[in-house]
Amino acid sequence: MNNIYKIIFFTTLISGTLISISSSSWMGTWMGLEINLISFVPLISNSKNLFSSESAMKYFLVQALASTSFLFSIILLMILNSLNEFSLMNWSLIMILNSSLYLKMGAAPLHFWFPEVTSKLNWSQSMILLTWQKIAPMMLLTYTMPNNIFSYLIIISSVCVGSIIGLNQTMMQKLMAYSSINHMGWMLASMLFMENIWMIYFTIYSSVTILLMMLMKNLNIFFMKQLFINMNNSSLKFSFIINFLSLGGLPPFLGFLPKWIIIQNMINENMFMLTFIMIMMTMITLFFYLRVTFSILLINYNENNWKPNLKFKNKKFIFILNMISISGLVMSTIIINMI
Repeated sequence: MNNIYKIIFFTTLISGTLISISSSSWMGTWMGLEINLISFVPLISNSKNLFSSESAMKYFLVQALASTSFLFSIILLMILNSLNEFSLMNWSLIMILNSSLYLKMGAAPLHFWFPEVTSKLNWSQSMILLTWQKIAPMMLLTYTMPNNIFSYLIIISSVCVGSIIGLNQTMMQKLMAYSSINHMGWMLASMLFMENIWMIYFTIYSSVTILLMMLMKNLNIFFMKQLFINMNNSSLKFSFIINFLSLGGLPPFLGFLPKWIIIQNMINENMFMLTFIMIMMTMITLFFYLRVTFSILLINYNENNWKPNLKFKNKKFIFILNMISISGLVMSTIIINMI
């Protein structure tokens, strides 16, 4: 695909998301989601790569199903509102609407497509899927997400699936996908309190995820074994380790800040059981993060059985990676006091 077409599709992708989150009607949000969908499919499809074409087809079918459910629910809700009829039907339709948004962003238990699609994409495409493509569904959920048992089940299933299934992954893209599912549980929990908390969490998550993916893209890393081989530089290892642990929410790194805020709010609202489950599942996530980082730190390969060692020469990028995560403790203290 030519660069001109990529720029056009990427601009349309951004426009679709902005239309969806700024629309004053549900039909407008649906149109924005469709514009976003039809612009992202060409970006991830490649006739020379059968895997990306397969991912594009899976992504299109799942998103089309979610869009159909979304449109069905908003049309019926409009009809019922025009007739001034409010009943259990309204709550059922709102649950269908929310379920379609959960399916669009890949939250558990509607996550079946998310890791498979992510694993067949390159790092640039995965970066968009794990960050930008979640903005519109999550913003729409802030309007309709109820504070009830259905929302709690989605949150618990997301943190459990992301942590437990992530234990068994050796492919970095799948590991990042299950990590994203786990973070989605935390972001959905933040929506129960304040939209500002979700924005803080999503901004920090997206920043750390993009930085890690850019690092792995530059070093051409797709499997854990390649981490040991390609990272033959101590500064690279240090950068990857602190940002990977920051993504896991280990204090005193920056990724701990949003989880700290959410835990504090849940305890204030007496959600002790939900807080306990989420913290325990995050401990499991931190386990496989630490397993990866310790292996990088302790294992050195003298022989190279993949490809020649790649040197990452961008020292400024390494400096930014380190400063963002190491400054987490100071930033956490300042922002917590402000909140």
